[in-house]
Amino acid sequence: MSQLLDPFIPRPDVRDIHEIVVAAPAEFVFRTACNFDLESPVMVRAIIWLRGRILGAAAGKKRRPAGIIEDTLAMGWGKLAEDPGRYYTAGAACRPWRGNVVFCPIPADQFAAYLQADEVKIAWTLEVEALAPTKTRLTVETRAAATDAPARRKFRRYWRWASLGIRLIRRLLLSAVRREAERAWNRHA
Repeated sequence: MSQLLDPFIPRPDVRDIHEIVVAAPAEFVFRTACNFDLESPVMVRAIIWLRGRILGAAAGKKRRPAGIIEDTLAMGWGKLAEDPGRYYTAGAACRPWRGNVVFCPIPADQFAAYLQADEVKIAWTLEVEALAPTKTRLTVETRAAATDAPARRKFRRYWRWASLGIRLIRRLLLSAVRREAERAWNRHA
């Protein structure tokens, strides 16, 4: 089990880990995952739309599809750590129970101590582990920690129902990345 998020959120309120094995080399899988368009799977777009409807989100601006890292940076996430070709870690503070979530990056050296009232710190990592020359474990871990008791209460209410969609999005994305990486690797090989 990776400890990449331990320096940032050692005692999370929520810890969610998803992994999948991909028949392609680790660096190839990592590159594919980093460049994958988050909203390319129809079901992912549908879940995001439904969450917005439930929470009364205002229509968002038109997005230009990019890779996971570029997309999340554009949303307001900040890079916390990386080892190119192996892992990427990002984090932000937000109020996820709001319809139009605003993600605010926190510098890596301030992330663990950050305690702005009524917010949730969220950190996630995208990591690959070579199991064999053309067999890779792709893992996504997300941790969240509320900054105070009122935020924790709001976050728990939100997480009770939203976690179903969030976890489904992770599974859908991992499966889509696996299909894309294996397809591209087979063309390449």
